[in-house]
Amino acid sequence: MTDIYTDIRIRGIVGAMPEQWRPYARLMRLDKPIGTWLLLLPCWWGVALSAKLLPNLWFMLLFAVGAVVMRGAGCVINDIYDRHLDKQVERTQGRPLASGEVSLFQAILLLLALLALGLCVLLFFNEATIATGALSLLLVFTYPLMKRITWWPQLFLGFTFNWGVLLGGCAVAGHIDFAHLLAYIAGICWTLGYDTIYAHQDARDDAAVGIKSTALLFGDHSLRWVALFYTLTILLLLCAGWIAQMDAVYKWIVLVAGCYAFVQLVMWRKDDPENCLQRFKSNRDFGAIILVAIILGKLL
Repeated sequence: MTDIYTDIRIRGIVGAMPEQWRPYARLMRLDKPIGTWLLLLPCWWGVALSAKLLPNLWFMLLFAVGAVVMRGAGCVINDIYDRHLDKQVERTQGRPLASGEVSLFQAILLLLALLALGLCVLLFFNEATIATGALSLLLVFTYPLMKRITWWPQLFLGFTFNWGVLLGGCAVAGHIDFAHLLAYIAGICWTLGYDTIYAHQDARDDAAVGIKSTALLFGDHSLRWVALFYTLTILLLLCAGWIAQMDAVYKWIVLVAGCYAFVQLVMWRKDDPENCLQRFKSNRDFGAIILVAIILGKLL
């Protein structure tokens, strides 16, 4: 398959795989690691928030493996639900299920294997983490349906992708404290911002086939809304740091992250799909800056 869709990138680790493995790797979005980063970073936030000094590296490694596996499982679920819709959207018509490279039966087998691997990772943690992780499956299986029934599917993505903040807290401390709840809500606001940007890539096709999104809901006012979501993200993260009694360096680094996010917004062109994709990808760096802020805020 030629590299013609913004959604398809056959290079890197996927390009190095045997050809028969590539459709399954693409079904898991291994060709698009940005989604894994955006799922993983909140997990690491949660682990770092509960650390007395440095975060537990073993837990961070487990969450990294779990993020790859569960993000892959979520993408398979999404593509099973959307296999007919994806054929009608330019960016997604080359996906393995939509194009027929992978059958529905093969996709279900892959999903079962990924869920089994996810369970194996989860069993390394304490009972509170296992229970909290099991609850996340409700979000994983229902989120892909939300774009059919609400204009706010990005909100449900926020619930799902930031669940790792709570998991990280449970893994280290055995419970969830108020600082983690604030960081979780901050993550939801963050996701509302970056996924609205992402959804603008498909706004025209989504409107044609009846898919709902905050991009279509906000329309020409999207910039104001995304700016509001990013502002709430920064304020909530500052509150979380105050509750966790972190060093003042945390506050200044979070403010740097906020400036970075707003610079990206200044450069955003909502009618340019490639620009939307680049502004969306910049959120990995935002999340990494917040992680540094938490680690230093605890360490100092």
